[in-house]
Amino acid sequence: MLDFIPYGKQSIDEEDIKAVTNVLRSDWLTTGPMVEAFEKAIAELVGAKYAVAFSSGTAGLHAAVFASNIAKGTEVLVPPMTFVATANSVVYQGGNPVFVDIEPDTLLIDPVNLEEKINSKTRAIIAVDYAGQPCNYDALRKIAKNNNLTLISDACHALGAKYRGERVGSLADLTVFSFHPVKHITTGEGGIVVTDNADFANRMRRFRNHGIQTDYRQRAEAGTWFYEMVDLGYNYRLTDIQCALGLSQLRKLGGWIERRREIAKMYDEGFRAQSCVKALKVSEDVFHVYHLYVVQFSIDKLKLSKSQIFSSLRNAGIGVNVHYIPVHLHEYYKVNFGTSLGLCPVAESAYERILSLPIFPGMSSDDVNRVIVEVKNVLESCS
Repeated sequence: MLDFIPYGKQSIDEEDIKAVTNVLRSDWLTTGPMVEAFEKAIAELVGAKYAVAFSSGTAGLHAAVFASNIAKGTEVLVPPMTFVATANSVVYQGGNPVFVDIEPDTLLIDPVNLEEKINSKTRAIIAVDYAGQPCNYDALRKIAKNNNLTLISDACHALGAKYRGERVGSLADLTVFSFHPVKHITTGEGGIVVTDNADFANRMRRFRNHGIQTDYRQRAEAGTWFYEMVDLGYNYRLTDIQCALGLSQLRKLGGWIERRREIAKMYDEGFRAQSCVKALKVSEDVFHVYHLYVVQFSIDKLKLSKSQIFSSLRNAGIGVNVHYIPVHLHEYYKVNFGTSLGLCPVAESAYERILSLPIFPGMSSDDVNRVIVEVKNVLESCS
């Protein structure tokens, strides 16, 4: 039986293992020098002044919303085609996520629909660089500026991406990256927020450390025991162990992005002649880094439902997945925020047709061709 090909998978080598074991033998396992080194490396990579590491991308989103002064009674505009953490981060701070529909060909937030949702309670926008393709930041920045809104980029899919030559991380007021194992690099779990705003950075550093102004290492270096809590924060720190892994992984990021783009090109060519499966549109203005390779099936022309296509490919050893169930259709949001079917029709329609195909740097060309063949087999069985 052929091996199962997952939709995503980390790549770990001996350099990564050595980097971690070196920290395990050091004096600092957390709040130590590797955290600062990793933050500096990410900031330099994406062209930001400051970077603040967190225990997860979700924690980073929460911190970005906190830094943006979102509170009870305020609203934040978010797309529904994302992981629940994007909207949840607003709810954590007592805010109200307002769902903005997406563009049908890219599944990115629709600037026209977004502008229609702005009112006196709106304080921020969270744009999601879905699948690794940057949003229309020219339009988003203009809207944010004209309405005095904070622009947060949920770029958890988009480390290394570019929009019109500008690096993701330099495009919004705050940008959040994730280092979950299926992302471009991994720290096991982990995330980071980058910004050019010193006040945002300082608030987030306190926020990840219980709201306390200094961490243990800073107090040790200053020779003092005194600390003071000035905000209500959380223990959202990323360890030196994880940051060492991230620094080691970061050295390989360029090659891994190149391989993801090669795989995406193979898929593009493999499905070009297929009328019932279509890749998402990629803007000419972006450098796409393909965290995901998402296709839309023409369900109305096929004899199988998306669930049947999903099961057929899984049974063939192809680890397709779905990204995502629109957030407003989850029971929690329906019960607590009154959302319902029909709120975001474009996202709802896309959800009925999308599947994510396997894509990760460790895939061989034979693996990619096998995915293409199996998808075509399913399509032929439907014709």
